[in-house]
Parts: sequence; structure tokens; C-alpha cells
Amino acid sequence: MTEPTDLAKLPGVIPYVDNHDGPRRLLTIEIRPFPSSMVPYAPFVSIDGRQFVVSWGAVTFEIPADRNVHVSAHLHTNYGSQAAATPFASIVLAPHQEPVRLTTQFTGKGGSIFPVG
Repeated sequence: MTEPTDLAKLPGVIPYVDNHDGPRRLLTIEIRPFPSSMVPYAPFVSIDGRQFVVSWGAVTFEIPADRNVHVSAHLHTNYGSQAAATPFASIVLAPHQEPVRLTTQFTGKGGSIFPVG
């Protein structure tokens, strides 16, 4: 665990911007492209309800270490009739001191987020 803002100083880490004065840890989430889709999707990750437009691949966030954190990911598109059927997944991370690494897997009807390793 680290003090607030220590981790946010690392290059490429998206800081936790909501009100939290306790210890923090790193969350890296791997956003995998939607398999074999011709539809242009944009990936989004939400941390405790705050939404971030992210890139494909690994994205690292600073998150609280001393309480539950809700993480969700979804793919968004404005392409034709697919706009109403965007895949999503979510997970609640329990308090923990160590960094965590997650990956996503999306299908035509939904998706999942699960720990790596």
C-alpha cells in the first residue's frame, strides 16, 4: 500500500480522482479487442462509476486499497443497430494491499473481467 498520490506520480497511471484519503494500489486492466468484429468499438473503463475512455491493451489505474472498488468495462459504438447492444462486464475488487491485474473477454452478448495469474 502507498500513500495517496504516490502512485499517481508514476508515468502512465490514471489517478484516482474521487474523495479518498486512504492507502492506494495499482490496477492494470487489459482491454482485449472484440474478436472478429467489423464493427468499430471504443473501449471504456469505469472505476467506482467514473468513466474513462481508454485505448486497447493494458491501462493502469490508481485505486483505493482499503475498501471495495467497482470496476467495469464496456465497448461502445455508434455503428448502425449495434449501438444498443454493446458488450460489458464488471467486477468488485475486495480490499487488498497488492497490485491487481485483470483482463477482459467480450463476446457478442456480453463479457467478463477476471484476474490474471
